[in-house]
Amino acid sequence: MSGRFGRFGVRRVDPDDKLSVVEHLTELRKRLLIAVISLVVAFAVLYVFNEWLLDILLDPLAPEYRKLLALSPTEPFMVILKVVLGASLLVTLPILLYQLYAYVVPAIGDQTRRRMLAIVAGVSGLFIGGVLFVYFLVLPVALQWLLGFAGNEFQVSLRAADYFSFALTIMFAGALVFEVPVAMLVLARLGLVTAQQFRHWWRYAVVVIAFIAAILPGGDPVSMLMLMVPQLILYGVGIWLASAFGRPAPWARGDAPAEASENPA
Repeated sequence: MSGRFGRFGVRRVDPDDKLSVVEHLTELRKRLLIAVISLVVAFAVLYVFNEWLLDILLDPLAPEYRKLLALSPTEPFMVILKVVLGASLLVTLPILLYQLYAYVVPAIGDQTRRRMLAIVAGVSGLFIGGVLFVYFLVLPVALQWLLGFAGNEFQVSLRAADYFSFALTIMFAGALVFEVPVAMLVLARLGLVTAQQFRHWWRYAVVVIAFIAAILPGGDPVSMLMLMVPQLILYGVGIWLASAFGRPAPWARGDAPAEASENPA
């Protein structure tokens, strides 16, 4: 075993190794086991602090709206489970992504490993950054704007399940939106799309970004605008990454002519 297996019995695969189907399935099972154990441990720890997590999500609400309604005996418990699960996924995301990375690219060169590890770190950082951006900037402004329509004509009472679902959904949706630069970089590295094409498609990108911002929870002009601005900035970052680290498309590299010259009629 000397250096061949790490903790949890996970095999360290070298580039020259060839694994059988059974060994691949064993490796997958062990990676999934580590991911599940990490998630369960995080859930158990965070469940102890569930009141603190609820207070954090209630903070963007004005004080007069923070007494939420529960319309069934099970609603408080189900809300707590949903909030704790969401927090557990956020905390363990780097571990989950690393297990995926360690399974998918264990037998490749060191240079590619470093690039993939950088992508894993980038995905984790952007996801957490997206959650924080929505929590601190988008959610408070959107709630203030939407609840401001109540005026004196409406008595607003928020249901616990509805509010926490709204908050969690918009935060995780915003986090996914923040992954745009990584997706653009991967496409450029694969040679499927070039930076020049991304630049050429900027008008279509604006339309798609506006559509995505409109269908996200909230849908009000304020939250839509606050989500559009960072998306446009991130699209620009993605163009820069594609330009700096992307590969030319196959037709730009002249692959087709090379094949033709190697196989003359």
